[in-house]
Amino acid sequence: MKNIYEFLKGLKDNKELKSCQLLIVNDDKQAQIANDIVSFLGFESFVLSDFRANFGDDLLSFSEELQGITKTLNDYYSYKKENKILISPIRTVSFPMPKDTCFDSFEISFADTLKLEDLKDKLHNWGYYFVDIVTSEAEVSIRGDILDICPLGSEKGFRVSLFDDEVESIREFDIEDQKSSKDEIESFKITPAFLALDEETLEDINEQIELVESDAFIKDIHSLGFWYLGDLGEYLPQKLNSFITHEALDELDEVYVFEDKRLNKDKFLTIPQITYSKDYQEIAPANIKEFLSFHEGKKVTIISSSEAKVKSFDLELSNEKINYVFNNSIINLVSNDEVIISLNKEIKKRRKKKVRLVLDELQNGDFVVHEKHGIGQYKGIEPVVVMGAKRDFVVVMYAGDDKLLLPVENIDLIDRYVADGSSYAVVDKLGKGSFAKLKEKVKDRLFAIANDIIKIAAARELVNGIKINTNKQLLTDFAKKAGFDYTKDQKRSVKEIFDDLNSGRVMDRLLSGDVGFGKTEVAMNAMLAVVLDGHQTLFVCPTTLLASQHYHGIKKRFDEFGIKVAKLDGKSTTKEKNEVKKSLENGDIQVVIGTHSLLSVKTKDLALVIIDEEHKFGVKQKEKLKQLREDVHIFSMSATPIPRTLNLALSKLKGMSSLLTPPSERLGVRTYVKEYSEKLIKEIVLREKRRGGQLFYVHNNIASIEAKKADIEEIVPNIKIEIIHSKIKPADAEKLIERFENKEFDILLATSIVESGLHLPNANSIIIDGADRFGIADLHQLRGRVGRSNKEGFCYYVVEDKKKITDDAIKRLVALESNSYLGSGTALAHQDLEIRGGGNIIGEAQSGHIKQIGYGLYLKMLEDALATLSGDKKEESESVDIKLAISAYISSDYIVEDRVRLELYRRLSKCKDKDEVYVIEEEMEDRFGKPDIPTKQFLELIIIKILAISKGIKTISSYEMNITLTKSDDTKETIKSSSKDDDDIISATLQYLRK
Repeated sequence: MKNIYEFLKGLKDNKELKSCQLLIVNDDKQAQIANDIVSFLGFESFVLSDFRANFGDDLLSFSEELQGITKTLNDYYSYKKENKILISPIRTVSFPMPKDTCFDSFEISFADTLKLEDLKDKLHNWGYYFVDIVTSEAEVSIRGDILDICPLGSEKGFRVSLFDDEVESIREFDIEDQKSSKDEIESFKITPAFLALDEETLEDINEQIELVESDAFIKDIHSLGFWYLGDLGEYLPQKLNSFITHEALDELDEVYVFEDKRLNKDKFLTIPQITYSKDYQEIAPANIKEFLSFHEGKKVTIISSSEAKVKSFDLELSNEKINYVFNNSIINLVSNDEVIISLNKEIKKRRKKKVRLVLDELQNGDFVVHEKHGIGQYKGIEPVVVMGAKRDFVVVMYAGDDKLLLPVENIDLIDRYVADGSSYAVVDKLGKGSFAKLKEKVKDRLFAIANDIIKIAAARELVNGIKINTNKQLLTDFAKKAGFDYTKDQKRSVKEIFDDLNSGRVMDRLLSGDVGFGKTEVAMNAMLAVVLDGHQTLFVCPTTLLASQHYHGIKKRFDEFGIKVAKLDGKSTTKEKNEVKKSLENGDIQVVIGTHSLLSVKTKDLALVIIDEEHKFGVKQKEKLKQLREDVHIFSMSATPIPRTLNLALSKLKGMSSLLTPPSERLGVRTYVKEYSEKLIKEIVLREKRRGGQLFYVHNNIASIEAKKADIEEIVPNIKIEIIHSKIKPADAEKLIERFENKEFDILLATSIVESGLHLPNANSIIIDGADRFGIADLHQLRGRVGRSNKEGFCYYVVEDKKKITDDAIKRLVALESNSYLGSGTALAHQDLEIRGGGNIIGEAQSGHIKQIGYGLYLKMLEDALATLSGDKKEESESVDIKLAISAYISSDYIVEDRVRLELYRRLSKCKDKDEVYVIEEEMEDRFGKPDIPTKQFLELIIIKILAISKGIKTISSYEMNITLTKSDDTKETIKSSSKDDDDIISATLQYLRK
């Protein structure tokens, strides 16, 4: 920081800005520091992303950085004043960058004339993705006379309504929920998503890409175009006046590990280097007022994001000796005549938001569960003419080719069938009543489980918990010695646990957080608080591997506090077990980490039990732990998200905390989808070896895993490989992991046993063989094995032959690769994970029942059981059979995409109140224009359904002008419409129901 500040200040003081237009730094972090300094000194700053690709890489997995580079260069070239500085990490400017002629922009304004075909061509040439629904930047969707677009760099989308070819209105819309604002705007600007290319140039680049030998899964402008700019590219260090930091020069060897088409290494050595600062020192004052009193007479600048923050540091805004600057910069420096202090803390990089609009992508052939008829196979939506009127029906196939036609307004009666990864659904026989009997059996079992859960929760409420004093300086010191700053979620979770421990009530809290988000660190705070107060704690893990890892990590952190930590698991000898149990009983040991062996130990003064990967334990096992001592505090951790359905039900019984923010030093995992080749495997292994790392190779077939090992050894000789799978003894598996952690071999060849729990920071590449055969949730979990330190992780989803896998599988894999919402692959993974996570909460012992009725229905029934026993009896879901001779469906002319129509059918079918329907109708009009007649009539049909249920009506049918309504007590009433036209039948029915 001090070197860059002194250098740029010298330029500013001597009015020599033209001599520096490009500042080359080490990485993203240094670029942010330089950005703060450049802005503070009054220059206009433009920062390029750290682009860590290698020449020829498939750039779909670098789409975020590429879009960032495009946006920054576009802004830099269009800024016409001279006080501008481009800041770039060294890796980025070692590649040729697009010339200023590759950038452009245009505006769409109210009352403009738009030729849609021309606009489509232009946006395609400029690198925009055409999608059904715009959910992130650089996407565009055209539906009839409505254009949705989210320009590059914009957080909002823009919705353009056309009248013929004239722009009738422009409004911003939220890409999360698709709702547009009521206020119209005059115009908005569109910049290229890749480059502003004309048709001819684009064709030239595409021709070059076609000729290239590449392992890119899809060869197109988005994946490989950047490498074939040719005359459109230039090396910025040769074009602009440049300076380089000495840290960036130190990176040169790493930048040139691979022989790529980069700027000649020697060229960087000729760029003027920013020398070490002689005058400035970096500072971190603890007490700012006291620090300033030692530096009186110097020029003092205080940087703060707000006036309120200045007051919170007890500084006077009226002090004329201090120059206040209000922005978010972080600069802390002192020299002989100047002091600069920032009150701001580092702002974490914003993660991409998850799109709330999760599309229910039921594919033809997926298994579904009907609440009454059981498991069947979804076969799409079919229009059927009934009594001369056209309606849409969901087609579900059952055993013996029986077909169920479900009216779309009742689509909420079916749910996706999910059990576990290995389960394959068995379809039920339609109309035999066997599914109803099965449901009753499961319901009885669930009531027993729910009853146990509630009894224990109620009993614990009556018991006074062990009160732990959490207000100790040692606890603050422990957090500071973690070697990293806690995320805001970690701080909040620690506070919630401390509040529980301090409350005098018995704690029962569940912490959910993704792999590597720091759950164990949170747990250690609780353990330390308990031990410092003179009590004991047990840490229970599902496997010896995990127990061993936690033992080494926790022992290392607790040693300096003089806390005795022991291990008790299947690998411990009888002598060791007896010693640990004896020490626990007489109070010599405060912390024991182990597996199921801990379920039956005796303790002297146990106050806290921590259960890791709690979804791996059955309900009974968890309750047995609670019975070790009735006033013991329970803290559970799980890497699977808690499903919305269970969250409310369970939160009445236990506390919930969640970690949603990744640690600041963690880099994302770079993901690639590749077709298998020996050359590819060799390149991946050698690339990881060159940076001193190790690899996971996932091959999910024990029968052929030895043959796979021989293949890899042949492809990459002199490489050390070991195999691990579920049939290897736990003790041997643990030794293997220890050897892998000690870097005694290079590749751990495994089945999906490595999916959860392992923390091996030096293994940062993972190859997943046969990725198309894994569920998207499993792929997400496996990817979480790497990138767990401050090193970038690489994940390769490898398929045998891309010609043989379905379009859908390709779409989902590519969606995972680009980490975007091009399909809704990742949103779907999240949904799947939620469902899986929910089943896990109940415990693996229930997997038989779950397999029979699917997780979705199982959770629903458990929630009902918990609610009933808690006294919040839920209303039975009611339905009405509507057989009106009207054409009512969401027309494919109105909404072309089947998946979007299916999503709207699903949302409308779940409406319980007519106001909810009107909100969706307003949204549909906003997104797709005014509904056509069949669509409008379908919306009215949903209103009829809601009103009929509220009036206790079972069936509504019509013949000619007669409409018959049957009530729940089987009494019937017949009304007449003024004609047999659709609108009159609807009008008469609504009029009756609204009375």
